[in-house]
Amino acid sequence: MGAKATTPAIDLTVGERTVRVSNPDRVYFPAHGWTKLDLATYYLAVGDGIVRALRERPCMLHRFPEGLAGEKVHQKRIPHGAPPWLQTVRLHFPRWNRTADELCVTELASVIWAVQMSTVEFHPWNVRRADVDRPDEWRIDLDPMPEAGFDRVRVVAGVAREVLDELGIVGYPKTSGGNGLHIYVRIVPEWEFADVRRAALAFAREVERRLPGDATTTWWRKDRDPRHVFIDYNQNARDHTIAAAYSVRGVPDGTVSTPIRWDEITDVDPRSLTLATVPARYAALGDLHARIDDTAYRLDTLLEWADRDERDGAATPPEPETDANR
Repeated sequence: MGAKATTPAIDLTVGERTVRVSNPDRVYFPAHGWTKLDLATYYLAVGDGIVRALRERPCMLHRFPEGLAGEKVHQKRIPHGAPPWLQTVRLHFPRWNRTADELCVTELASVIWAVQMSTVEFHPWNVRRADVDRPDEWRIDLDPMPEAGFDRVRVVAGVAREVLDELGIVGYPKTSGGNGLHIYVRIVPEWEFADVRRAALAFAREVERRLPGDATTTWWRKDRDPRHVFIDYNQNARDHTIAAAYSVRGVPDGTVSTPIRWDEITDVDPRSLTLATVPARYAALGDLHARIDDTAYRLDTLLEWADRDERDGAATPPEPETDANR
């Protein structure tokens, strides 16, 4: 048998760097024939947006070395032989007494390097490397249960915005790239993970009180109404990550976790936002999260709500499991 033909590597100029992409014609998304080069080209098209979403944050990489048809690898540690200009941050995981040097994006070239390493999804922490113990981002994750369609997510998102408005806080929504919706808020990096999670739970309970037939904060999945939207406050716990704004998702249609305007929630079709369609949207609208860093908000009121709920007998949910041992 003859040797299998391979497509020559190509060099991409990314800012002041040159990043070599091997096997550019390898198909990553078989349903559409989208290749590794298509993936790199997508991230180049949304460059400022993906860098803003990842900048200075520890980042776990979801890699697909053989494309979506092969195994998915969750990679925390940067491999030996990475280019010397690549930035990392060292994280310590006390439970396992381990450390990991994770990618810390500071420029677009590091995103394209990750694509060269077969990364499809980027999952950053909600901290910056200057202080990896105090989040600067509060994440509101609206996660529909199996019988809750996106129309119910729209309803819960509307009430979440109502509560944010009452708090005087501006949130920045994005599709999850799946069935849900995320809302991000920049916060003053004054509190550690446990308090940010308490604040997130207090917010979620307020939304649940206003929408008892649509939203839930019930801890155990088996106990949740399958028609409800779970407001997942656990996404603010240490070592929990979700796909960044502009991250492609490792699903057959290559959907993208896409920033949207609040007024789009009523009619947006998350399935139409893919690596093939988002570049034109980005060229027309720019980065809808471009001003997310303008203002950092405080959590004092939400922590007062948490104290009130606990005095009133609200159960304290257990700490969530982490995947720090990967």
